[in-house]
Amino acid sequence: MARYIFVTGGVVSSLGKGLSSASLAYLLKSQGYKVRLRKMDPYLNVDPGTMSPFQHGEVFVTDDGAETDLDLGHYERFTNISSKQSDNITTGRIYSDVIKKERKGGYLGKTVQVIPHITNRIKEFIKKDITNEDFVICEIGGTVGDIESLPFVEAIRQFSNEHGKSKTLFIHLTFVPFLKSSDEIKTKPTQHSVKELRSIGIQPDIIICRSQQSIPLDQRKKISLFCNVPIDNVIETVDVRTIYEAPISFFNQKLDKQVLKFFKLKPKKRPNLNPWKKITKIVLNTKKSVNIAIIGKYVNLKDAYKSLDEALVHGGIANNVKVNLVRIESDNLKNNEIKTKLKNASGLLIPGGFGKRGTEGKISAIRFARENKIPFLGICFGMQMAIVEFARNKLKIKKAGSTELDRKCYPVIGLINEWDKDGKIIKGTDKDLGGTMRLGLYEAKLRNNSAINRIYKSSSIKERHRHRYEVNNKLKNQFENKGLIFSGMSPDNKLPEIIELQNHPWFIGVQFHPEFKSRPLAPHPLFSSFIKASKNHK
Repeated sequence: MARYIFVTGGVVSSLGKGLSSASLAYLLKSQGYKVRLRKMDPYLNVDPGTMSPFQHGEVFVTDDGAETDLDLGHYERFTNISSKQSDNITTGRIYSDVIKKERKGGYLGKTVQVIPHITNRIKEFIKKDITNEDFVICEIGGTVGDIESLPFVEAIRQFSNEHGKSKTLFIHLTFVPFLKSSDEIKTKPTQHSVKELRSIGIQPDIIICRSQQSIPLDQRKKISLFCNVPIDNVIETVDVRTIYEAPISFFNQKLDKQVLKFFKLKPKKRPNLNPWKKITKIVLNTKKSVNIAIIGKYVNLKDAYKSLDEALVHGGIANNVKVNLVRIESDNLKNNEIKTKLKNASGLLIPGGFGKRGTEGKISAIRFARENKIPFLGICFGMQMAIVEFARNKLKIKKAGSTELDRKCYPVIGLINEWDKDGKIIKGTDKDLGGTMRLGLYEAKLRNNSAINRIYKSSSIKERHRHRYEVNNKLKNQFENKGLIFSGMSPDNKLPEIIELQNHPWFIGVQFHPEFKSRPLAPHPLFSSFIKASKNHK
């Protein structure tokens, strides 16, 4: 029978619940146990698919096409366990399911209430699609005390009572601040946070204390006393220099040992932390570096391109170089500024995105990379803008564009089935924005002897997609006659998946998001190759 670990947060948000959960999952998995990770988000959106990255960071996509919280990216990168649609749920989804059931008469005339109907639906989510897992780690988003998270906290309290205290463990992550003015570490915020949790009916079994510096034993004893937690279960986590130190840090603090002790279990084998030590050494100590310019709309927000940033670092690990990310806002990027801003760039990357804002700056930067032989990687929208740039400047189609941005353009990018035989628009499609994209894992066939074929060392790949618009395949011959080949196609040969430029050191665009499948211990081949080309660029 599965054992359930619930991770809550207190004092402030963004403490690292996802990273803590992922690190613990790795440690348990490496000791021979099967682990599943889940995230419960308290916002009312059904999923984060329609949310701006400014609101909630990137949208992570799973193999089966779920648009999920970015923490599921942490889960996958640290454990190499692929997440599913059943591993992320929101308040919006919970209420939507309950209301649909009520409309169909599913409650037989009863008054539908938060307790028990909403909490019952949350408990269904927690135990759904669990087979032979030893541990299910459930992270509750938000901060204890927020009104939004109350149904989730109440649900896990009920769940613990129903399944037994011996099968459920509560971990509470808090912030222990250091006041420079008085030269003191303060435990009071943690005490109040635990008090809030206990007032709802949950006594934490383990407290993880996030701090900028090591917490003295006397202060840990104070937390132990006032929060009613054994001193060995007061775990400190000091800010790490790189997130890849987190599993090592938690192992040194014996978090995994205390979890197994609680469940009266022993390790099946000794965890192997050598891979994490190796990549940490590379990330922190490597002297050689490359500068990768990322031109996008959300570059000022750290979490907007979280998986992408991580994948580039993974590519650096594979090449034993440090990757410096040079973030350039595309909104106000002028033609006369591009040469100056890209002067020290070893490679250029245009990430995914939606909407017209900042597109002309991206197109101008792509032209600069193409003409000046700078390694270029275009992802999703970045690939589409590379198509637009090439159509305008090499095919001389001055009005070339995407129907997403301009319905009056010459559509080199548009919705599926939107073109006639001459490549002109014949219809538009008005749909809801949520869940209407090509989402999840799709296959692509790679052209023999192409650059992408050599990078993947395969003739067929499967990658994760998240987009609504496609490349106009009717112009394929015109593009290839000018040197831009479609080196990856959908199995039915209708949808271009990958483009590459001949007579260029490294110029590739992909319709999918390879960053979602990159791992620190297994860097994605596309990013490894891109960083290698950037490393060799002079």
